[in-house]
Amino acid sequence: MSRFDSYATKYACLRMRRENGILEMRLHTNDGPLRWGLGPHGELPDAFADVARDRDNRVVILTGTGEEFSGIRATPGTRSLAQGLTADAYDRVHWEGRALLMNLLNIEVPVISAVNGPAWRHCEIPLLSDIVLAADTAAFQDSGHFQAGMLPGDGMHIVMPMLMGMNRGRYFLLTGQTLSAQEAKELGLVNEVLPPGRLLARAWEHAERLAAQPTLLLRYTRLMFTEVLKRRMQELLGYGLAMEGLALMEKAEAPQ
Repeated sequence: MSRFDSYATKYACLRMRRENGILEMRLHTNDGPLRWGLGPHGELPDAFADVARDRDNRVVILTGTGEEFSGIRATPGTRSLAQGLTADAYDRVHWEGRALLMNLLNIEVPVISAVNGPAWRHCEIPLLSDIVLAADTAAFQDSGHFQAGMLPGDGMHIVMPMLMGMNRGRYFLLTGQTLSAQEAKELGLVNEVLPPGRLLARAWEHAERLAAQPTLLLRYTRLMFTEVLKRRMQELLGYGLAMEGLALMEKAEAPQ
């Protein structure tokens, strides 16, 4: 079991507050938009595990800071966080990559994402929520993988084809396609598109309505919803991360 006081200020990439069992997790880097890297990659698996072990949490809201949900937006030539790592160091990336999404899915209460702006990096994290809200300024792209020279094997290869359909998902990953909030809604990735100033309040409205339900109804509904997702992760996530690591060796071995 975890207690809120033991983890509320533990993680550099998160600000947390809880009211009446509703936990708000706000991603940030130095109180600005989250900058993806080894720091968040290492902290989020443990943070999600702490949240999952705290049975006083009744609903979780995941949001970002400022005008972006997650960045920076990678471009061809952007250095990957795993580029140049040794096999031992990549083992850390492999472990964290598996734990990050599995621990998110191990949170046994409803999760609401409030995507406050573009999710240029790891948009699968908010899109795995039970309710997905997006500001009308939001956008979704997998900028950090194929278009930046890295195999999309750390969950994007599972989540996007599953949510979008196989052909649309593969196109999204291979082309670096950017989806606006409205396009994401039309594809079924997002449930509501709202003005930025209304987004978080709407998330709390949903959270308060959900939190009023009996405890086991909340927990078991979430368990039922996540079971198929966990099975897909168990089948393919470790394999995808291994392929990602192997593909990086081609760059490491290329003549300079």
